[in-house]
Amino acid sequence: MASFVAVPLAGMTLAQLGADVVRIDPIGGAADYRRWPLAEAGGSIYWTGLNKGKRSVVADLRAPEGQHVVQRLIADAGVLLTNMAGRQWHSYDTLSEQRPDLIHLEVLGRSDGSTGVDYTVNAASGFPLVTGPSGHGAPVNHVLPAWDVACGLHAALAVTAAVHRRERTGDGCRISLALEDVALGTASTLGFLTEAIVNGTDRPRIGNAVYGQYGQSFPSADGAWFMVVTLTDRHFRDLAQLTGMTEAVAALGRALDVDFTDEGQRYRHRDVLTGLFTGWFARHSAAEIEAALAGTALLWDRYRSFAEAADSPRVRANPMFATVHQDGVGEYPAAGLPAALDGVHPPATAAPALGGHTVEVLRDRLGMTVAEIDRLIESHSVATGMTPEG
Repeated sequence: MASFVAVPLAGMTLAQLGADVVRIDPIGGAADYRRWPLAEAGGSIYWTGLNKGKRSVVADLRAPEGQHVVQRLIADAGVLLTNMAGRQWHSYDTLSEQRPDLIHLEVLGRSDGSTGVDYTVNAASGFPLVTGPSGHGAPVNHVLPAWDVACGLHAALAVTAAVHRRERTGDGCRISLALEDVALGTASTLGFLTEAIVNGTDRPRIGNAVYGQYGQSFPSADGAWFMVVTLTDRHFRDLAQLTGMTEAVAALGRALDVDFTDEGQRYRHRDVLTGLFTGWFARHSAAEIEAALAGTALLWDRYRSFAEAADSPRVRANPMFATVHQDGVGEYPAAGLPAALDGVHPPATAAPALGGHTVEVLRDRLGMTVAEIDRLIESHSVATGMTPEG
């Protein structure tokens, strides 16, 4: 019972792993139901992308009767994922009275209960001030909502662990997961916070370089861009040989009295090294660069737009993708579970019509009769299917 990225992603991940996941929305859809981008047919590409493989129930979440129906569904399922904090009627304390072994996961903005979204949490995490080109004065946000995505995967993992614990012990679990804690925990694990605490220094902006290693982006003669990374001595030697700069690199090392077999020295002197290598890339076309790089041990790839990636064999011939027909969007290849289980990716299935399973779920999960369901529909306590473009 949630909107936007983190909890819907957690639910979709659990559905792709085999869980029966029901998304509960208010009548008319939640705040994310028509979020951009929209397809020409009117459906939200955003909403359908995050809700594949679920069933959908719609209820009046403000009315006591609608709330009571939802409480019964949660008690039957025994697991609730939500980011709708502060509502007593579906709090852990209230629901665990009906289902003592309830697993209740609530995603918060911050662990103190105050509000926050990916973009505000990111602003305070430190990352925007080390993202972007060297010398740039303003913060640079991620395009990727990294903390929402990481939080959604943490949520799916936490629920899976709690379900297994309940199978062993019979105990439920109250789980709180804050976006800010995901961001700060990641910053700590990767050393960004520890570096500031222990060394008293902030990580500098270094553009497209790779911190602590030699890695850089290079433009080709015809305007393409390549990312090249050297994690090992062999990688670095291959780059120097490819660009015809083996002797120049050796001479530079002697002049600076540095050993370029040391990755730290390669990083410290990255700008002058890039000056040596850039000319070779600038003299060759993208096709020539691709052919030359393919014959080396280097780690590299060409920068591609989303449109180029979508039209490439990495999507079109990737067994993770399966063609789905999505009402309101059309037919397209959609990603299933990234993990292959026994060599097979659980395939994507279309997102539901809003409220498309209300009758089915109330009948099958709660044992309601046709008359009982009809009365709830007539009183507007619940609602049935609505097309994504409706």
